[in-house]
Amino acid sequence: MDWQTTSEDTVPSALVTEADVRLLRARPPATGAWRDGDPVGGRRFARSGVFRTESGAELPSIRIAYESWGELNAAGDNAVLVLHALTGDSHVRGEAGAGHPTAGWWEELTGPGAPLDTDRWFVVAPNMLGGCQGSTGPASVAPDGYEWASRFPYLTIRDQVAAQVRLADALSIDTWAAVIGGSMGGMHALEWAVTHPERVERLAVLSSPPVTTADQIALNTVQLETIRMDPRFQGGEYYDLGDGDGPHRGLALARRMALLNYRSPIELNQRFQRSWQSGVSPLGHGGRFAVESYLDFHGNKFTRRFDANSYITLVEAMNSHDVGRDRGGVEEALRTVTATTLVLGIDSDRLFPVDGQHRIARSIPNTLDGHDAVVLNSDFGHDGFLIENEAVGAHLRRLLDS
Repeated sequence: MDWQTTSEDTVPSALVTEADVRLLRARPPATGAWRDGDPVGGRRFARSGVFRTESGAELPSIRIAYESWGELNAAGDNAVLVLHALTGDSHVRGEAGAGHPTAGWWEELTGPGAPLDTDRWFVVAPNMLGGCQGSTGPASVAPDGYEWASRFPYLTIRDQVAAQVRLADALSIDTWAAVIGGSMGGMHALEWAVTHPERVERLAVLSSPPVTTADQIALNTVQLETIRMDPRFQGGEYYDLGDGDGPHRGLALARRMALLNYRSPIELNQRFQRSWQSGVSPLGHGGRFAVESYLDFHGNKFTRRFDANSYITLVEAMNSHDVGRDRGGVEEALRTVTATTLVLGIDSDRLFPVDGQHRIARSIPNTLDGHDAVVLNSDFGHDGFLIENEAVGAHLRRLLDS
């Protein structure tokens, strides 16, 4: 497919808007990162000084982009931290527009009267360290005036949580009423509860494992290699390239591969079956199956809002995840959690299967549902925690009311 253009045969027309089509007909930028000088949108920024990573690397300063809704009360005890998944960002609530390429990813769960009721709670959502939507990452400009690019250090989940701790301190939040995270954000949430149990009253871990397994690392590694093998990646030094000349092919393919882990066979089979994207047969006549077009469309769109170096940085951080590392193992580490905890999984999740959520729930002393995770029945696979809003919202209400 030519990623610089989009035709009827490559866009699942029932799924997209005219704005999507206009966007995808343009040549993709070398990076989809938010850059200084772009519209700020709802972002705010917290800055701090020298940051040293677990591996011993040093950043002279860091910036965390975040958004917030509601008001911190006088007691400072109504703050809720919401932590996004791998390709998410701080934009939990709000329309797409200047500064925000996508609409809020938990729009239905956040706001006045919603499960994350902003009339009651002060909801804070940061873009993680290493990300590409305002926080310090590979696309950020280093002190020498050039992007960090390939010089950006290796990060772990624990490094990213250490940066979030600095944000909490900057906001004068000593204790979170709740820390909530899904997928990669759930890894952060677990680390918060283990590393800083005195600062977390309630905890929600959604569709996230206690460790990243060898199988999951293998799936991630293949995605990273598709980016690195793109000739236009240039070892990570691509920021000066023009539109259409960056590593968008490799990044789009990585996204297509990831989507196969995020959705379930049930959903894809029922949704697309063997339908064609157009009237042109895919059986030797140059046409495409509808599911091919679906993957192509989402891969192409992803390149307009994400950065290839950030994708590598964040996936490698996911690979580092092991809540039991240097703590006597998973069970021993989780026994130190003092927060009232909701652990939730999706029965069709093939990225982070529910056995991982059960392992978490069985080791944390104070869970809402005994020693088993809540398991939702959903055809949407791993992405169910982002789609099954009514069920997920009901469980978050239970946690916040506990």
